[in-house]
Order: sequence, then structure tokens, then C-alpha cells
Amino acid sequence: MMNRRQFAQTLGLALPAACLRAQESNPWGGSVVDCHHHLRRDPHANIVHLDGCGVSNALLLAHVSSAAMIRDMQAQYPGRFLGWFASTDITRPDAETLLTNAVHQGAKGFGELKFHVEAAGPELRRVYALAAELDVPVLIHFQEVPHTPTEGVFSTGFKNFEVILKAYPKTKFIGHADAFWANVSADYANQDAYPSGPIKRGGVTDKLLSDYPNLYGDLSANSGNNALSRDPEFTAGFLDRHKEKLIFGSDCGCTDGKGGGISQAGNPAAARLAGKCVAHETLALLKRTVSPAEFHRLTWENAHRIYKLA
Repeated sequence: MMNRRQFAQTLGLALPAACLRAQESNPWGGSVVDCHHHLRRDPHANIVHLDGCGVSNALLLAHVSSAAMIRDMQAQYPGRFLGWFASTDITRPDAETLLTNAVHQGAKGFGELKFHVEAAGPELRRVYALAAELDVPVLIHFQEVPHTPTEGVFSTGFKNFEVILKAYPKTKFIGHADAFWANVSADYANQDAYPSGPIKRGGVTDKLLSDYPNLYGDLSANSGNNALSRDPEFTAGFLDRHKEKLIFGSDCGCTDGKGGGISQAGNPAAARLAGKCVAHETLALLKRTVSPAEFHRLTWENAHRIYKLA
């Protein structure tokens, strides 16, 4: 019979071996963290999606009131959830208090912030200032074209976002969604949510990522996948130029990590990914575009450095 010390030594050898076997069977060749994983109501449903698309870990996006639930999930599934971002209605007068409390309860940042306000408006400006004060990143959904007749638009005015980057140099901004990614092309004029065809060099997004050290890019959703898919020659150069600034995320609504359930069917403009898992599609695109070292950087290293994950 093993004593406690022998058992601990055996376990110490077994755990790395088990992790190695998991990585060898992983389609991506190693650990991947999904940094845009919206919290599901059923805790196990989060694991189902991660396992289905071969993703080892997640950073959760959740409401400010979710701290206790996330702690329980981290205890139930050790090592799978590396942290969370908190969001609340930023138009409310108590938004700053709620966001501050969430950070004190362990939130790594603010987001996803998706509200019907201007990107340079007073509601978001006070969040930008708070993010700098607390030294946490802020993830913003930029959208200028509604997906449905009643949806509206969010964080509008990305073409002029340079003003904000200059005004809040200590704030770490994470760009996401339609307007952020469509503006990789210099000819984008808010004509549709997901433009197609060759990218015209000199787009706002490319320029701002190059010029401002406090701006980063979230590769998630149909918007990120669309931008990376439409012009492979541009994509290779873009990923190389901004390899220190880009973070993998999925923003996938499928139920099983394989495209099941509603997937992208709730967004008619994103029909190109209907029945597919966004995480799997974007990871496969990155895998065939960049070297293994750069793939690891985009899907693991950058998240840990930029979001200060353990």
C-alpha cells in the first residue's frame, strides 16, 4: 500500500503525463484559451462547448453579479476557467460601483460592453477612466450596421476612435465586432456588417493597432473570422504585423463545439458560419496561416500577458 508521500509522487508524475496525452490528442497541438466565451446558464454547458471544439481553457464574459457562480465553476472544473470579465448596463448611475466591486471579486476586466451609445460618449468615457484607474482591460463591441430591423447599433464612431486612444493612454482597449473588423479595409463605409472581397490596405483598424500600444484586437465572432477569411494574402501580413496585439476568442453560440443548436442562425448576416462552430473555424484558419509558435502566441501567450492570467 502506498503511503501519502508515495501517492503524491505518483500523482505528480501522472498529472503531467495526462496533460501531455490530452495535448497530443488535441486538434490544435496544445492548450488554447478562448477569451470570448459567454457564460452559459448551465455550468456544464460551458465544458461541453470547450471539449467539442478542442479548447482547453476559457476566459468567461459574464454579468457583474456572476462572481459566486464562477468561483463554483472554477472549483468544480479546476483549471478550465482562467478568469472572467464583468459587464453591466453602463448607462446606469451605479455602473462604476458595480464594475469596481466585480474587479474586487476577481474580474480581470470589463466586457463585453455592448450598448446603444457612442464610443466617445460620456457613458463609455467614465468606464475608460475607471479601467485605467483599476488597471484592467475593457472589451468593446463596435457595430455600425444593425443585424436585424430592431437591433440598433453599438459603440458607434470607431473611425474616430483615435481621439479616445489619445485621451486615455493608460487604458487598455480590446476591439471587437463588426465595425472594428470591417475597418481593416480602407474602403469600408459602414455599407454592411460583414464586407467581402479583397482588403484595401491602410484601414483604420490596421493603422490604430500599429500606432497605439493601448489597443488590442479580439479575433472572435463572425466579424473576426470574416476579416481573416476574405483576403488570405492580407491576413498573413496582418497577423504577422500585430502578433503581439491579437487575442483568440470564439464568441460562439453553438451548443456542442461542433456547430449544433442555433449557432449563427440568430444573425442572418452571419449565415456563412451557420451550422459551424466559430471557435473551430477560426482556430483552423489560424493553424493553416501562421507557424506553430505564432499560433501558440495568438491562442495562449497573448491572453496571459495582456489579461494577466495565472
